[in-house]
Amino acid sequence: MSEVGSEDAVAAAHVAAPVRRGQEAFGAERQVHEPHRVGLPPIGPYLRTLWQRRDFAFELSRTNLRAQHFNTVFGQFWLLINPLLLALVYFVLVDILRGGERGSEFLAHLIAGLFAYYFVNTALTTAVRSVTSGGKLILNTAFPRVLLPLAAVITAFKRFLPTLPIYFVIHLVIGLPVGVELLWGIPIIGLLVVLAAGLSIAVSALQVYFRDLKSFLPYGLRMWLYTSPILYFADEVPERYEWILLINPLAPMLTAWSDVLIFGRQPDGTDLAIGAAWAFGLLLAGMAFFMSREREFAVRI
Repeated sequence: MSEVGSEDAVAAAHVAAPVRRGQEAFGAERQVHEPHRVGLPPIGPYLRTLWQRRDFAFELSRTNLRAQHFNTVFGQFWLLINPLLLALVYFVLVDILRGGERGSEFLAHLIAGLFAYYFVNTALTTAVRSVTSGGKLILNTAFPRVLLPLAAVITAFKRFLPTLPIYFVIHLVIGLPVGVELLWGIPIIGLLVVLAAGLSIAVSALQVYFRDLKSFLPYGLRMWLYTSPILYFADEVPERYEWILLINPLAPMLTAWSDVLIFGRQPDGTDLAIGAAWAFGLLLAGMAFFMSREREFAVRI
């Protein structure tokens, strides 16, 4: 490794090189440590290493799901029954407050919204501890640390998938529209994944510096639930409170989600554009913050 005169260039980024022929017998990758300035590591090598180590995130997710008894009948039953019971409680509460005006269409909206919200919620509550709880792994293994919060997103997504068949059974029983417009749900789910990844990466890095974040996060997420168009339709929000939806990254996605599933129509292009801007903007910001601070994690956890 070449000498670098600047003190800012002392820190090293881990870049995994492919295994050469003749080294297979040793069963290990050769690690090349290259200097870079304080701040972001070389983006290209970092992303290539991230892609090469993607199996690590999937295996870590699989291990986490086993620890949560996801592979048992009771574990999957509780995964589904918990948001369903919560949806019924909220439905009764909202229906009472609205004088019994809410019907089965709103119940479907509530269930679909809660399923989507709890995907993001689960990703964040799992990711916030992913770096601080991986101390020995971080100290003894060279890998892109961002794989830790990404494994939490994968775990949350696997927990979200079984809720989709349950919702569609409810969708058919209630008699909501079934058409090609439902295919718009696929890119909306994609935006939810990107949003969850960006926020998960950010909170996992912030937890290293602010250890009380994991205690305050559930309260913030509860407020996020109430300020998102789940317990109500987006077009029911009074004009003086519309700014709440404008600053809510989840609001345009949930509005589009409801348009597709409940009303059987193509989502508004503005909602998709704003949702995409929030999702990819937060992903880039979260990645930039995490990668610029990643080398400090070993001395702070």
